[in-house]
Amino acid sequence: MSMPADFFYESYANFAEQVSRAIRQETFGDDIGQNSWVTAEEYEIFIRFLRLGAGSHALEVASGAGGPAIHLARRTSCHMTGIDLNSSGVTVAAQAAARAGLSDRVSFQIGDATRTLPFGEGTFDALLCIDSMNHFPNRGHSLAEWCRVLKPGGRAVFTDPVLITGPVTNDELAQRSSIGLFVFVPRGHNEELIVKAGFKLVSQMDLSENAALVSRRWREARARFRDDLVRMEGEAQFDGVQKFLGAVHQLTAERRLSRVAYFVERP
Repeated sequence: MSMPADFFYESYANFAEQVSRAIRQETFGDDIGQNSWVTAEEYEIFIRFLRLGAGSHALEVASGAGGPAIHLARRTSCHMTGIDLNSSGVTVAAQAAARAGLSDRVSFQIGDATRTLPFGEGTFDALLCIDSMNHFPNRGHSLAEWCRVLKPGGRAVFTDPVLITGPVTNDELAQRSSIGLFVFVPRGHNEELIVKAGFKLVSQMDLSENAALVSRRWREARARFRDDLVRMEGEAQFDGVQKFLGAVHQLTAERRLSRVAYFVERP
């Protein structure tokens, strides 16, 4: 069963609703406004690697509803720019930055991150892209663009949540990719493209266990709020999201699809 094309739009439009906040709390425990598989503990690891401070400027690619970007700006006192193709996400993110009193340091703009980025060479000190690389049809080009907009010595973190690390059926791949465009790659592919783009691969970390845990908790939390969510989403979409989350949990728990973070640096 495929998901409606407006899934992300409805997700962002309802992001600040009380039900959505309650579900995030049950799913993540420490709610930093995330809408992916990332936990607050993981994000702290990413922040430490990026070495940001008051004079730094970071870019988040596919920034969504902006919660993690705002959290990062608070934690490090850096300037933060987010770019996302989804206009609803950008609107919600800008409103959240304004409510947090951070509009002078945190900004969001609409942009297609799969194309040439609208920034000059060496603009940023750091870059993040969390659980979105799998939506980019030409990740080699995307990585080269990230390298271009980073300053020499600049660091980036990205996660790939659908790395193929075991046997997966066509039906399972279809269910896992039911919410939009997905690109599945084998182990070793990202490492090769990182080097080709001009980056140095500093380290990588398997985060599959967290993705399995988050997807299970998310599915269970949504089930507890089923009636409210059906009113917000409709029954067909609710069921589709539940099946999607179930597929994420099973495939990740069994390590047939893995979630890996890559820590890179522009020489």
